[in-house]
Amino acid sequence: MTSEELKIKLSQLLNYAKDKLSLRQEDASFVMNSLLDTFSLNAPATGVEGYGEFQSEIVDPIVDYAIQNGIAKEEERILFETKLLGLVTPCPSSVVDKFDILAANGGIKSATDWLFKLSIANNYIRMADISKNIKWEHVGKLGKIGITINLSKPEKDPKQIAMAKLLPKSGYPACLLCTENVGFAGTLNHPARQTLRMIPIRLGGENWSIQYSPYQYYDEHIIALSNEHRPMNVNSDSLFRLLDFVDLFPHYFIGSNAALPIVGGSILTHDHYQGGCKVLPMFEVGVRKNYTVNKFKDVKIGIVDWYNSVVRVSGRNKFEVHEVASDVLESWSQWTDESVNVICKTNEQHNAITPIARKERDTYTIDLILRNNRTDDAHPYGIFHPEENLHNIKKEGIGIIEVMGLFILPGRLKNELEVIKDYICGKKNLDLQELNNPENPMYKHAPTILQLVNDHGTSRDRVFADKVVTDYVNSACEQILECTAVFKNNEQGQAAFDKFMSMGLGAKEV
Repeated sequence: MTSEELKIKLSQLLNYAKDKLSLRQEDASFVMNSLLDTFSLNAPATGVEGYGEFQSEIVDPIVDYAIQNGIAKEEERILFETKLLGLVTPCPSSVVDKFDILAANGGIKSATDWLFKLSIANNYIRMADISKNIKWEHVGKLGKIGITINLSKPEKDPKQIAMAKLLPKSGYPACLLCTENVGFAGTLNHPARQTLRMIPIRLGGENWSIQYSPYQYYDEHIIALSNEHRPMNVNSDSLFRLLDFVDLFPHYFIGSNAALPIVGGSILTHDHYQGGCKVLPMFEVGVRKNYTVNKFKDVKIGIVDWYNSVVRVSGRNKFEVHEVASDVLESWSQWTDESVNVICKTNEQHNAITPIARKERDTYTIDLILRNNRTDDAHPYGIFHPEENLHNIKKEGIGIIEVMGLFILPGRLKNELEVIKDYICGKKNLDLQELNNPENPMYKHAPTILQLVNDHGTSRDRVFADKVVTDYVNSACEQILECTAVFKNNEQGQAAFDKFMSMGLGAKEV
C-alpha cells in the first residue's frame, strides 16, 4: 500500500469513527492530525466518503502498512491497532458526558446499550475473536448448564513470551482492573487499553467505575471496580454495594467472587464485581425448601434447588434484604460442621461466600453461594474443588461464572477433544506407551480415552463420537458443580444444610 492509499484509509477510519464511535465533528481535525503524525504524513486525503468493512478493509491494511514500514513490529500488531483505535475513540470525559445525557433522557439501559456498542465498535471487545468460542447448552439433572470452550483470549507466541520476560516490571498500573488502565499503551505482558472507557458510579458511598469485559463470557458482561486498588473482600458493605448497583442498573445482575484462593476469581488483588444482562442457569431454578426469620417476616429465605449450596434471600425492602443476607454471611463465616468436612477456620479463614444480586420490578434477590477453600492430604487442590479425575476438563478455580452454571473451559480442549474422537473412530491407533507418556499433551486424558474406548470401541463414525465426547464433557461439568457443594445433594448433606439454616442462621422452615 502506498502512502496515498494510506491517506484514504485514514480518512475512511475517521468517517467510521464519526458514524460508529460518536466522534464529534469538532474533534475530527484534531484526530486526523494525530493520525497523520503517527505515520509521518503531511496532509490527509480529500473528498473521501464512507468506509468499507471495518476490520478487513480499514484497520488491517493500516496496521499492515505500519509493520511493513517499520512503524510497528509484527509481534506488536494488537498493541499498535489498539493505539490507532484509541486515537479515533472519543476521550474519556466525552464518553462519560454522552453516557450521562443518554441516561438522563432515554433511561439507563439506553446509556449502557450505547457504551456496549462503542466497546465493540472500537475493538475493545473483539467480537471477531469471541465469535470463535465454541458454545452449547446441556440440560442436566437440576437445570440448564452453559458450556463454552474459550478461544477468544489471545495466546502469546514464543517470541512474544521471550520478549515479555525481558521487560522491566513497572508496577503501573498496579493491576489489570485499576482505573489507571484507561489510555495505557500496553506492553507485551500488559494489554493496551487506549480503547478502554469507564463510567464513574457511586456504590455504598464509594467511588467505583464500570466497564465491559473485553472477553464477554456472557451477554453484556460488565465489571464494576473500586477506584481504589485494594484486595477483594466480601463483607456486609459489599452486599449493600451490590444492591446499590441493581438500583442503578436494574436490567443487570451483579455478583462478587469469593475473596479467597481456590474458590475465588483469577484477580484477588482488586475489589471488583461482575454482572451482565444474561439470565444465567442458576437464576432459572426455584428453591427446594423455604425458611423465615423472626426479625423480618416479609423477607423470603430458601435453599436453591441447584448443584452447589445456595441460600436465596429476597424481598421488597432493600435494607431488610441486606440485613438478612449479612446475617447469612456472618453465620457462614463462623460455621463448622465436621460431619460434612466443613471447618470455617484453621490458621486461616476457609468459609466464604459468592453473592449475586438481582432486581426484578420492586423485588431484590441475593443468592449467596456457600464456599469453602480448605485442603487436606486427600484433596490437595481443595476439598470442594473438582476432583483430580476431572482436571483434564477444568483444573482452574471454579469462580462466580461457573458456580452459576456457565462453564468457561480452556481453549486447549478444542483440539484435545477432537483427538479423543479420533480414538473412538479408529482414526488414531491406541498406543498405550504413547498415551501414558507424561510428555504427551493427551496424557491427562488417558483414563478418559481408555474408558470411552472400552465402552464404545474404536470403529464408530464421527457423529457418534461427537455425541459420546459431548456427553462426557456435559457429565464432567455437572460433577464439577457437585464437587463445589459444601452440603452435598444427598440425605446427609441436606440434613447438614438444614442444621446450618436452623441453628447457624436461626431460620425456621415454613
